[in-house]
Amino acid sequence: MILVVVILLLLSAAPAAGSLLPRVARPPVGLMNLAAAAQLALLGAAALCALQVSDLGDPWWRAGLVIAAATAACLGGSGISTAVLDTATRHDARRRPDLGAESSGDASWGAVAPRSRPLQDLAEDDRPVLRGGAWIGLLERLAVVSTLLASWPEGLAVVLAVKGLARYSELKRPNGAAERFIIGTFCSVLWAAACAGVAALGLTG
Repeated sequence: MILVVVILLLLSAAPAAGSLLPRVARPPVGLMNLAAAAQLALLGAAALCALQVSDLGDPWWRAGLVIAAATAACLGGSGISTAVLDTATRHDARRRPDLGAESSGDASWGAVAPRSRPLQDLAEDDRPVLRGGAWIGLLERLAVVSTLLASWPEGLAVVLAVKGLARYSELKRPNGAAERFIIGTFCSVLWAAACAGVAALGLTG
């Protein structure tokens, strides 16, 4: 049964592959939402199977379960966050067709600076919103799943505090960055916490 849990955890990250593509090559929002629903279904199935696991004493299987949960959290969270962000901000995209986006678990939907113009030459409102969100989101989810599996839930406060302080100057801009930050962060953290919960169910038996 533990093998089924590991496989389902890894599979739950697979539908997120579309979110890793550049925005112009990304599937439509409807397909992204279906992929996110599939991820949630696979994670739910993994949780149900984890409830059937008992006396998981083999250290190799325990390590495999932790690695599978961390992989699902880091990679799968991108799909969930991108689907929700694209859905929530599609009206903004229609109003500003010149805007692009980077996939992220950090609420990074926003403008992509033209390659031909230095960032400092762009108007304040045309600068990218929450740049580096994809990598920040991945590291955030890794930190969340690590703190929870290490039985240190207080680490969540540290992770979110560091992220919030680092983004503080950007969140004050009147371009919707704060809303995207909140949406992306909630999606990212909740997905990572859910993956950690599935692993905890299997580890405790």
